Amino acid sequence: MTETRYYDIQESPIGDLRLTSDGEFLTGIWMLDPDDEVQPRSRTGMSWVRTSSPFKHAREQLIAYFTGGLSEFTLPLATRGTPFQMRVWEGLRSIPYGQTISYGELAHRIGDPKAVRAVGSANGRNPLPIVLPCHRVIGADGSLTGYGGGLDRKRTLLELEGVALAGTRQAELFI
Repeated sequence: MTETRYYDIQESPIGDLRLTSDGEFLTGIWMLDPDDEVQPRSRTGMSWVRTSSPFKHAREQLIAYFTGGLSEFTLPLATRGTPFQMRVWEGLRSIPYGQTISYGELAHRIGDPKAVRAVGSANGRNPLPIVLPCHRVIGADGSLTGYGGGLDRKRTLLELEGVALAGTRQAELFI
């Protein structure tokens, strides 16, 4: 039996976003580059259908976020990951709009203060960036560090939230 998943594209100030859903829950947000395929890759037993119907609330909330009218998402989400990844992704929800924390602080908040690198790795695998705000995690020295969507997008998202970045050092390292 083939499992059907859904996707659509949402324009945004940081480029096109591919939204994915199982029909009930938002399952992914992917920041697309101009040369990226619009349709997600199919796995055996899965087919993708492009439709806007499962994304009404996600679109409304993303537009409100990007126009400064929303600081906290209230969408039904479905994430799939290891228990550790799930703890990290849940920890991202505790970072208030317009604030940043370090990878070390996030590791401390989820009860595993020595797992800084593992937190960085889990952060990089976040399937729902923006909604689970991994862009709010920065280096211990205040630098902008690794972001799956690129540091320019991370900077844009933080500036949109009013985070003062003047003098912030950028680093390509994943701390």
